[in-house]
This record gives sequence, structure tokens and C-alpha cells, in this order.
Amino acid sequence: MRRVPVIPEDLDKRTEGQCAGTTGPGEGRTVADDEPDTPARASESQPASDAEPGDAAQPPERPVPRAAPTAHAARPAEATAPGSDGPAGPPQPSGQPLPRVQGGSGESDDDPSALRIEELILGSSRQYTPFQAARAAGVSMELASRFWRAMGFADVGQARALTEADVLALRRLAGLVEAGLLSEATAVQVARSTGQTTSRLADWQIDSFLMGLTEPPEPGMTRNEVTYPLVQLLLPELEEFLVYVWRRQLAAATGRVVQALDDEETVDRRQAIAFADLVGFTRLTRRLEDDELGELVEAFETTAADLVAANGGRLIKALGDEILYVAEDAGTAAEIGLRLIETMANDPTMPELRVGIAFGTMTTRMGDVFGNTVNLASRLTSIAPKDRVLVDGAFRAELVGAGDAPESEKETEDLSGYRFALQPLYQRPVRGLGVVEPWMLARR
Repeated sequence: MRRVPVIPEDLDKRTEGQCAGTTGPGEGRTVADDEPDTPARASESQPASDAEPGDAAQPPERPVPRAAPTAHAARPAEATAPGSDGPAGPPQPSGQPLPRVQGGSGESDDDPSALRIEELILGSSRQYTPFQAARAAGVSMELASRFWRAMGFADVGQARALTEADVLALRRLAGLVEAGLLSEATAVQVARSTGQTTSRLADWQIDSFLMGLTEPPEPGMTRNEVTYPLVQLLLPELEEFLVYVWRRQLAAATGRVVQALDDEETVDRRQAIAFADLVGFTRLTRRLEDDELGELVEAFETTAADLVAANGGRLIKALGDEILYVAEDAGTAAEIGLRLIETMANDPTMPELRVGIAFGTMTTRMGDVFGNTVNLASRLTSIAPKDRVLVDGAFRAELVGAGDAPESEKETEDLSGYRFALQPLYQRPVRGLGVVEPWMLARR
């Protein structure tokens, strides 16, 4: 079952009003009705044409091999105002190249089985060129192209590569922008972050999941013949699960932001930031086969992600031989770092690990983190000995302030109540950050 965002009824009507003179697909208008007046149509001696600007002398379009999701955009100024006598004019070509289909040759010899799978996943067949889809949704072609590219899709030219769902998505976002719920700039950021995240997710699902389940069970059966019924069964279940996980993550992220509002740290927040890096990974890439290397990376990322989540941290990203995580307090970050070292050390199939942790202000943007604190944690990781955790002075101060480590081990008689031990190391210059004094973290 495909889900689309629920827009209030009045907002739907408002959006449709912006597109007066531009009826949605299947509502009594032909494709030609949604095209601008070209010279071929303006002449009474010539028949009406579907041609788009500059296409009058071109041969009929050929279908393209693949379709892609829609670009999301809205530009109310180019739509019809509610209550007006007619449309304010069609969205005009912006001079930018229009989207082109990602992959494929553009020839008409598409595999019918592949097209059936595509229609099953997208929910409908290809019907619209980008211009037609933008016109039907009341969105400017220029802004539609911005959203399309922000989601990570290549251009599709003037091919009929878009579907009813693409038009609906454009129309709904037009309503959100017009209602002031999203600015155009924010909508582009949302499109980019969503495109990047879902692109990686789709690749992972195909590479690690679907490919392993679609081996032809009998000689003579093609992969497409096996894939279609499998996708038919899995698509609604995976879609429901994806929405569930997204809602859980959204709830957690909202909670973090609301909590940060009390401390006035919504954008720039003080947290612990840590990198964990596999030692000697470059040498491993020369020694291991590709399959073996992939299994090692998968095992490392899975183990690290589970440890970070189970101990109260948040994984920001995994980069093959390195992960980046954050924690709200120094004690949590320290516990995760030491557990990562201990876990990898007890696995004979894994190389040694090193961890660098810093504490301070960082800027969060589109799910990533930036700033000098992040850079410092990265530098500490690069100088850390194998199977060791290095931290900066600010992180040490947080541990001491929370009662997790003593101010001075020599001056403290009873050390049994502390969780961690800290050993000062020699000051050393760190590229781009000056001289720092690292501390070696250990479990007491």
C-alpha cells in the first residue's frame, strides 16, 4: 500500500486553485491541453500538437528505459490565482537543461519484464515529460529541475518518464510552500537529504537483500520472472517498515531538539564527538579479496552501530573503515569508545581499532556535524595508538565534573568510586588546530 502525506482538505483545494487551468491527469484534459502554444498549434492551418517549446521540428519521442521519482517544488507566482478567469500562463522553460533519465540508452527496446517491475514499484506507468508534469502540478520548470537534481537524479530530457505520483508529489509540495509551511530553500534541503539517504538505502537493499533472494530457482527462469512476484510481496511490507523506522527516528530527533531548546542550543550544541578507526585498513585492501573486504566492513559497521545505539549514543555516519558517533555526555561517549576497543580486540577476524573523542560545540546540519570539535576528534584519532582511546582536555574536564574520573589520581586516596582513569600525554602540535594536550582514557 503506497502512502502519501495527508494534506488538509483546504490546503488541497488551495493548491488546486493555484493550478487553475491545469487539470490533473485523467481529469478531462489531454496532454496537448497541458502544453504551451507552439507555432505549430498557433497556426490554424496545422493540427494541434503535443510538442513542447523548441520541439516542433523534432521527430516523435521514443520511450526511455527507466523512470525516476519526481522533483518536488512549488512556485505559486506562476500558477493561476484562485478566482481568476484563467491561467496566468504556462511555466516557461528556464533555459536550463531538463532532466534526463538516469541510466539506459533511451532506445525503445526496453525489457517488458523490467518495465512491469518498474510500474509495480512506482505505482503507475510513464506518462509525462518533465514539462508536462510541472505544468500539470502548477510548478515552474526551473524549480522542478532544482528539486529533481537535489534528490540526486540525472536529467531526463523531454522523455515521457514521469508518472501520476510525480505530479501529485509536485502538487502537494506546491501547497506546502504556498501555505508557508516550507520555504523553497528548506524544500531543496529536504529533497537533497532525503534523496541521499534513500539512495543509499535502495542500493543496500538491492545489493545485500534482493540480489541474494532472486537467484533463479529453476534452469531457464530469468531473474525478472523471479523478481516480480518477490517485489510484489515485499514492497508493501518494506514500505510500512520504512515509514515506521522514519517515524521512530523523527520522534527521537524531535525530542533532542525540544530538550535542547531549554539550553538555547538548538543549532550549536555542546556534545561529545568521537571517531573510531580501523588500524591498517589500507594494507588490508591490498591483501583481501573484494568479497572478504566487504564482509569485514559490514561486520565492523554492524558491530559498531549496535554498540553505539545500545549504550545511548547516536551514529552519525559510517565510512567503511571509520565511524562517527555523538553522545550527550562524556561518560556515555567514553563507555562506547572503550567497549568498541574491547569488542574488536576480542574478535580475531578484526583489525585493531583506535578512538579519538573531543567535547565541545558543534554545528548540526542535515544529519551531519561540523566544527572545530569534530576536526579535533578526527586528529586525536589519527594520533591514537592502536587499541587506545585519546580524549581532549575539555572531555577530561567533563568526566571530572561529572564524578566519572578523579581530578588527580596522585592526590586522591580512594579511587574505587570512579569509572575511568585518565593519563596525561605530552603536548603535541596537531595539524590545523595548534598544540593540544591529549589524555589517554582507560577503564578503572
